[in-house]
Amino acid sequence: MNYVTIFGLTAAALSTISFFPQLLKTWKTKSAKDISLGMFSIFCIGVLFWLFYGILINDLPVIVANIFTFAQAFIILLLKLKYK
Repeated sequence: MNYVTIFGLTAAALSTISFFPQLLKTWKTKSAKDISLGMFSIFCIGVLFWLFYGILINDLPVIVANIFTFAQAFIILLLKLKYK
């Protein structure tokens, strides 16, 4: 693995981890009133497109980051719909 891939995976990890505190807070408080439904809907679609793009160009950091980011953002979106 070269340094560019390691750098990309590090960036992917940091970007992906950033959603975890929001997911945890929403889950624990059972409140998503301050989360924008529109923003998270559009964001989930964008992340899904980035995932497909990563698969098409066979780029591991893009694929890994967007699998985990999509999973977290989609769960937050579902919680938003559940706790609305």
